[in-house]
Amino acid sequence: MNTKERILDEALTLFSEKGYANVYVNDIAERVGIKAPSLYKHYKSKQAIFDAILEVMRSRFKETAGSLNIAGDDADTDADIYKTMKETDLVALGKNLFLYYLHDDYTKRFRKMLTIEQFHDESLSKVYMKQYFDDPLSYQGMLFGLLVQQGVLKTDNIPIMTLHFYAPIYTLLTVCDRDPSREEECLKLLEEHIKKFDELYGRDI
Repeated sequence: MNTKERILDEALTLFSEKGYANVYVNDIAERVGIKAPSLYKHYKSKQAIFDAILEVMRSRFKETAGSLNIAGDDADTDADIYKTMKETDLVALGKNLFLYYLHDDYTKRFRKMLTIEQFHDESLSKVYMKQYFDDPLSYQGMLFGLLVQQGVLKTDNIPIMTLHFYAPIYTLLTVCDRDPSREEECLKLLEEHIKKFDELYGRDI
């Protein structure tokens, strides 16, 4: 891990432990083992560090999605994949994505930080809403809309269909965040949720 990567890693750890507002550039530099002026050679501000962390998260997700043979952020591409996917494969994909969000250390620390800071910082509250509500619902809404147009799914209310799919998954994720011993239970519920969603909305593959 080079110095730039160590700065991001240590900054994210500090943000998740103390909260974004309570961490200063000097704190990050000290944790990395360098002086603040040296840190500024890599990132001009704490905000720049935060923005870089977001980019790393996007990159890590894209890499994981690619390893699972989906785009993850392109509804047009993924609709063609999902419409022919067997239910067993869909369940496996859902579990793998869930486990990524649950166990990827970078993603987990970022979620912990935003969960805390959403109540203290309006700008971070907006990041939280974008990361865990607006963006997932936008992508899944577009995906489900395409699948409805293609006759793979059936509904007269795509926004509600999208909530039906996403809300339980995020709920199960928060349960595991707070009580890791319930992971197996939540994975079983996730599998049943995906199967029931297929049944309710008429996907027959």
